[in-house]
Amino acid sequence: MTNCHQVAPFDYVIFGATGDLTMRKLLPALYYRLTMGQVPDTARIIGTARSPLKRSEYQTRARDALKRFVKSDDFDEDTVDRFLEMVHYVSLDGSKPDSNWEGLREVLSHKAEEHVRVFYYATAPDLYGAISKNLHQEGLVTDDSRVVLEKPIGIDLKTAEEINEGVGQYFKENNVFRIDHYLGKETVQNVIALRFANPLFEAVWSAEHIESVQITAGEVVGVEGRAAYYDNSGALRDMVQNHLLQVLCLVAMEKPASLQADDVRDAKVTVLKSLVPLDEKTLKTSTVRAQYTKGSIKGAKVDGYLDELGHESNTETYVALRAEIDTPRWKNVPFYIRSAKRLKAKVSEIVVTFKASATELFPSRPEKNVLVIRIQPDEGLSYRFSVKNPMDDDFGLWETDMDVSFEREFAVRYPDAYERLLLDAVRGYPVLFIRRDEVEAAWKWVAPVMNAWGRNEVPMAQYAAGSWGPEEARQMLARDGQIWHEEME
Repeated sequence: MTNCHQVAPFDYVIFGATGDLTMRKLLPALYYRLTMGQVPDTARIIGTARSPLKRSEYQTRARDALKRFVKSDDFDEDTVDRFLEMVHYVSLDGSKPDSNWEGLREVLSHKAEEHVRVFYYATAPDLYGAISKNLHQEGLVTDDSRVVLEKPIGIDLKTAEEINEGVGQYFKENNVFRIDHYLGKETVQNVIALRFANPLFEAVWSAEHIESVQITAGEVVGVEGRAAYYDNSGALRDMVQNHLLQVLCLVAMEKPASLQADDVRDAKVTVLKSLVPLDEKTLKTSTVRAQYTKGSIKGAKVDGYLDELGHESNTETYVALRAEIDTPRWKNVPFYIRSAKRLKAKVSEIVVTFKASATELFPSRPEKNVLVIRIQPDEGLSYRFSVKNPMDDDFGLWETDMDVSFEREFAVRYPDAYERLLLDAVRGYPVLFIRRDEVEAAWKWVAPVMNAWGRNEVPMAQYAAGSWGPEEARQMLARDGQIWHEEME
């Protein structure tokens, strides 16, 4: 099991070490874990990229990244110096067999003790197979070497299978860590604790008591510097197939036999395989896609997606899906999955709406109880329930909220998701990573939606930047007698 103790000495070899992900997330995450005493001073972080940099030049870039992405109160010069001593660099094109592999081999050979070896692929996914093959041919993959794969694992089922097969030829499945940073978020992990450690929720977590579930990941920002990537991906591929389906699995899975990795992942795969396929009859009423048009964000005018892109596009910046899970626990309960750019507010949350009490004891019928699990921002949860109105002598009811902010509750810095995940790969603890069959099962369910949208069988809707999305998404819920969470408030 994972813990907060110092991990074994390791060599983290990062392919794509000059990229945004490494500078913005990976290096700060490892720095923070050093400040917590979890990273030994003998650990090494070996960056590789095509840029012809000296080690000192890369260390300067790393320092600049920490200065920018670590909170100023947490930036300690002495600790930064200790961290930079761990940082090495090799100019290398990992996808080319005739690149500077000898340089990487030389750095890896200079160690005074046995190190856990982890390769992190922060590159384009279509390079994963080639990098793995070259590492193997150069004799750099040991029996216990781990490899961390960034999403997306392919752009469809076929390419996902090709990537999995290409990497799987050289790394055993239990040494392949497919990262989904949503699973590293403390609030997402807390879904397991909330459900199975609390009899109150465990007893009512089923279709008998739950009316609907909403899973939302919305952003205020547009595509900005990621326009080229995003236009080849879209909200469905970028967020739903991986992040949000993983969240759905944790919300809907049966109690796993244990918290060991395969027990948890077996439970998640069962959910994915139980999702009712979306077919020609349901695609038009159970899926919504849309693009944002010009609008206003916090009083500032912003362009629409096509204006930012500079050309026509059939790529969605908004997706809403209605899913059902064909199991006794969830029979006929709708799960609404939504992700979008340029919404009115940044919000990632799970909203569980319970069925209203049928009691006729009170003069007015109690409202529906609503549990909101806030993934970000302000990680925590709130529960809306009925109490007696203190100003009403006839037992009139009042709706109130019980709210918990995790950061205030625990009085600690809330860690970035990558911090936990990076060291879990060193520990060889894969419970928060995605198994091969999970990836492929998710693609199988999403495939009919992608194909129908590609044939324009579902019209592209529009919504103004700074709104909560298109009218079509509201209509989708209205057909079930439901409303989105923001309309409940």
